[in-house]
Amino acid sequence: MNVLLGIGGSQLSYHALDETIARAKETGDEVTVAIFDNEEADTDADEIRERVESTLSEADFEASIRRIEGESPGSRLIDIAESEEFDRIVLGGGERSTLGKIQLGSIVEFVLLNAQTPVTLIR
Repeated sequence: MNVLLGIGGSQLSYHALDETIARAKETGDEVTVAIFDNEEADTDADEIRERVESTLSEADFEASIRRIEGESPGSRLIDIAESEEFDRIVLGGGERSTLGKIQLGSIVEFVLLNAQTPVTLIR
């Protein structure tokens, strides 16, 4: 399976990176990590890239890393997944509110509502 993992710098996206690496090691999936700036996180794309590279190195796992530019990373993730025929998009997100409802960030919500490619949300 060819997986596109979106990382925007949130703790949930780093958790999704760890989970995706573990799964890919078991299944032999190919992973492409798409890094993007996320106004909902306090890091920039260079810091995100460093952390992704470090995590991949520590896990002894190879993955392609690319940077998504532009104002609509959700739209770009969808475009890349469809034009390059990825089998799945993986994103981290979905915190629970105090009332127990799942709250999604704007990028995750956009991808879930608009992607034709299957989306896995890791919480």
